[in-house]
Amino acid sequence: MNTFTITLEPSQHTFQAAEDQNVLEAALAAGLVIPYSCRSGACSTCKGKILSGSFESGVAPSQILSKHELEQGYTLLCQIQPRSDLKIESREVRLASDIQIRKLPARIIDLVQPAPDVAVMTLQLPMAEKFRYYPGQYVDFLLKNGKRRSYSMANAPVDANTVSFHVRHIPGGVFTDPIFGVSETLIKVRDILRVEGPLGSFFLRDDTQKPIVFLASGTGFAPIKAIVEHMIANGIVRPVSLYWGGRRPADLYMNDLAQHWAQQLPHFQYIPVVSNAKSEDQWGGRTGFVHQAVLDDFNDLSGHEIYACGAPIVVESARQSFSKQRGMPDDAFFADAFVSATDVLIG
Repeated sequence: MNTFTITLEPSQHTFQAAEDQNVLEAALAAGLVIPYSCRSGACSTCKGKILSGSFESGVAPSQILSKHELEQGYTLLCQIQPRSDLKIESREVRLASDIQIRKLPARIIDLVQPAPDVAVMTLQLPMAEKFRYYPGQYVDFLLKNGKRRSYSMANAPVDANTVSFHVRHIPGGVFTDPIFGVSETLIKVRDILRVEGPLGSFFLRDDTQKPIVFLASGTGFAPIKAIVEHMIANGIVRPVSLYWGGRRPADLYMNDLAQHWAQQLPHFQYIPVVSNAKSEDQWGGRTGFVHQAVLDDFNDLSGHEIYACGAPIVVESARQSFSKQRGMPDDAFFADAFVSATDVLIG
């Protein structure tokens, strides 16, 4: 099997990739972290510019990237396999030396439902070695059938080595049906699960004091909650605007917590947005798409950092509109696209 040399610009770091290995996987295996999220070709987080070389692609990047981006030579690094040496333009993410990806057993110590279709699951990880991660990162749950399901940590790191996750029910899902009691096999308190992580490049950049716009849809609130808790615990004070969108008010399942932050924290505002409220909801707040609410409130985003988390269509709509209409630099947009089983195939 052929192996090729991949060079990253501007760092000039190199690594090897086999012809049956995608470039993102090869970079991570070599200890080089480039921005990534879904790893399935459903978002644009791992977008990189091919400067030279040939490759084959899985998911067509034209489904995600704009015509202009494609003409400039951009593609999705999680989807391409090299057919020659490659030179790629992609910024790297620096991780602390103690952030190591590991496979671990974890016991469920709490399982509650703040909404009919959302569960908060808390796990106890082994106490022998502290589980270190950046708030905003995620783990893969390793299922017995060999499949994986990805969920973000919903709390900042704590000494007790406990982590919580916000799980939305996907009818027919092999992971979520057992959690919500609609399967012959149940996932319940005291069960042991296996996880691998931490993964992802979605976390707070602390080398700037730029104001922040957090944009969440549905359970995309989970990693943003972890980041806000981290900011509170470490006394990080930056102007923050949190926009959280759902179809119905009940989708904003921790609305009281977000309201509390807005009341207690300086320079923090919270804007809940509902797209499909019904008369019985008696909703009197903002309506429409959550990214549109940001556009309505900001004429210029050139001096902000944006952290967007949720469904791929929400993340991509925000990225493109904020860049084209509000002057947001590409390197100021950080995203985590939540790709459910139904985004690819129920399983």
